[in-house]
Amino acid sequence: MTGARITADDLRVDRGDLTVLDGLDVDIDAGRFVGLIGPNGAGKTTLLRTLAGTLTPAAGRVRVADLDVQAASARAVGRRVAVVPQDTTVAFDFSVRDVVAMGRMPYHSMFKETDDADREAVDAAMERTSVTQFADRSIDAVSGGERQRVLLARALAQETPVLLLDEPTGSLDIDHQVRTLELVRDLVEDGKTAVAAIHDLDLAARYCDDLLLLSDGRALAAGPPEDVLTAPRLAESFDANAVVTDDTVTGTPAVTALPDAGDAEGRVHVVGGGGSAARLLYALTTAGYDVTIGALAVGDADHRTAKALDVPAVTVPPHAPVDAAAADRVGACVADADVTVVTDVEVSRGNRRNLDAAARADALVVVEDRPFDERNHDGDAARERYDRLRSRGRVVTPDSALDAIADALDASTPDRRLLGADD
Repeated sequence: MTGARITADDLRVDRGDLTVLDGLDVDIDAGRFVGLIGPNGAGKTTLLRTLAGTLTPAAGRVRVADLDVQAASARAVGRRVAVVPQDTTVAFDFSVRDVVAMGRMPYHSMFKETDDADREAVDAAMERTSVTQFADRSIDAVSGGERQRVLLARALAQETPVLLLDEPTGSLDIDHQVRTLELVRDLVEDGKTAVAAIHDLDLAARYCDDLLLLSDGRALAAGPPEDVLTAPRLAESFDANAVVTDDTVTGTPAVTALPDAGDAEGRVHVVGGGGSAARLLYALTTAGYDVTIGALAVGDADHRTAKALDVPAVTVPPHAPVDAAAADRVGACVADADVTVVTDVEVSRGNRRNLDAAARADALVVVEDRPFDERNHDGDAARERYDRLRSRGRVVTPDSALDAIADALDASTPDRRLLGADD
């Protein structure tokens, strides 16, 4: 079934004395999957109920395929909009098949009997949501996750151009979360318009065409996930310290919430690459250290992490070696740092100058997870440089790196030693 465009202009919705939505504009093209995101109380469920016509706005109108849903009959709206609610409670002890068949009610008059089209729609909906095996079971006898899928089947049996879903994955395990959103994605690919309130920002970014970020009853941002999910907007809407990176598997935005930075003091330069420094960068920035990294190729996994964490990086072009100019910049970072850390990085002729710069550090920590021979792609030249680092630095495992850095800072900074003695 072909989808329908959804519009709302200057929408205001009050619940008692509280204005939940205020001055909200919505314009959703047919055949799009839009995710509603935002903190609790932002108005996501209220917006869905208003789009479905079950709440009447104090101002503004909602139109679905040019139908004014507040002015139209429930039957007319029910032929255009199907809803999967967050609350999976069913008032009476119906069988699963009977619950799914309720989706056909907008097509029935008082005297119309169930026909083959109804039965085919119900059977197809149950099969597509994998609840056929529960058909004769009482709705009260299935689990919360299974009941969620039954209500999705009811909405599919309704055969509407628009599907509204309120936290459709909330009661589901991770496997059925993915299956449910894959199904909605398939329905959208077939032409249906879908709008869903989704709590999991990573899943929203992965499956939705566009996101609408609500905050305090207003639209803070709308558009493709990569445009909406930014650290400043997440800070403003969720009051969260978060970083946004690209998921290494799906390539879609992935949000990681961070604790507030600690009160650790000191400047640390990190020599890494290829993802070897990612966890350490997170730990150092979370602890509160002033961190730099490099040199790294632009687009390297550690460069992406540094960018997400707002860590200054010395960079070279993709696939380019660390040249003399970059090595000088790394040397300046090492000179400014209280401690330099060399991670479990792969070493080649292209990045050997990083080791030369690190060798001039006053305080050095070498992190080892694998034997160097497994990481050495530059033969004896790299081995000589690496052995020199090991002889001068503290050699530790990744799990001990943060403690070793703190110890090195205490040992290298006179003020810290005096403070420790006084304590």
